[in-house]
Amino acid sequence: MKDNLLYILIFLYGIGWIITFIGFIPTMKDLWNKKPSANVTTYIVWASTTFITSLYGFFILQDLVFNIVINLQLLACLIVLVLRIRLN
Repeated sequence: MKDNLLYILIFLYGIGWIITFIGFIPTMKDLWNKKPSANVTTYIVWASTTFITSLYGFFILQDLVFNIVINLQLLACLIVLVLRIRLN
C-alpha cells in the first residue's frame, strides 16, 4: 500500500507542471494582446529563483520528474517576462 501511495504522489507531482503552466496562460494571453498584466520585477525574481532551483535539481537532486516540472515552470516565467518586456 505504501508503494501505491508513492506512485500516486509521483504521478500527481508529475502532472503538477500542467496545472502550473495553465496558471500562466491568462497572463501570457493578456501580454500577447498587449495588456500589461505582469510585473517585470516580480517575474525577474521568479525566473531567477526558478533557474537556481533548476540548477539544484540537475546537480543535486538529479530527479527527472522534478527537473521537468521546474524547467517547464522556468519556461513559463521566461515567456511571461519576454512578452512583458516586449511591451516596453
